[in-house]
Amino acid sequence: MADFAIAVRGLGVRFRRNRRGRRSFKDLFSGSSRRSRPDEFWALRDVSFDVRPGESIGVVGRNGQGKSTLLKLVARVLLADEGVVEVRGGVAPLIEITGGFVGDLTVRENVRLTAGLHGMSKSEVARRFDGIIDFAELNSFVDTPYKHLSNGMKVRLAFAVVSQLEEPILLVDEVLAVGDKAFRDKCYRRIDELLAAGRTLFFVSHSEKDLRRFCTRGLYLDGGRLAMDGSIGDVLDRYNADYNAGDGS
Repeated sequence: MADFAIAVRGLGVRFRRNRRGRRSFKDLFSGSSRRSRPDEFWALRDVSFDVRPGESIGVVGRNGQGKSTLLKLVARVLLADEGVVEVRGGVAPLIEITGGFVGDLTVRENVRLTAGLHGMSKSEVARRFDGIIDFAELNSFVDTPYKHLSNGMKVRLAFAVVSQLEEPILLVDEVLAVGDKAFRDKCYRRIDELLAAGRTLFFVSHSEKDLRRFCTRGLYLDGGRLAMDGSIGDVLDRYNADYNAGDGS
């Protein structure tokens, strides 16, 4: 098999429409767990592709077609019901970006906690701490409880922490849709730096401008299945044609 950063084979994941959306532990360990129930639906089904090291992949599709679910499977936040996802190397996940922060802890304490959870050693956190705070523009709020930050400050802090990780694969889910223009421009420059350093990018966005800027290849998800895998320009043209034909929402 050719060298890859991410390999996906026959991937499928299903959710329940009621309660928390996933099956219970009883279902997981019972013989009926492999049979679909009336209240279940497949968020992804029979999805296969490879991502080579250093590629920049944009994932497109309407809302509810499985884009964010796919990123969570690659990040190992979710487990597949069918097929396999193999990831070579660590991931830096910008998914549900403010998740994992603790409201009553200060900015300083949250940086140490979240960076540590992502695998940074204490010495690495200490070495990168000033850069993280400078990037987030929170120098005056280092000892402020996280819960007192504005939403924009929280997003800046989360991006600053995760973008400092040295993992080879960067997963980005709509993070550039938030924040003011100055912060977005700073994020763009940081992603450009990471791509220039040879990182692999797996990028979910509804922004055609951002997709064309950062990505060379696209995956188009429709109905939880891979409708097209090709150059980002061709994939966006196909997606836009479907949308304009009345298939989008």
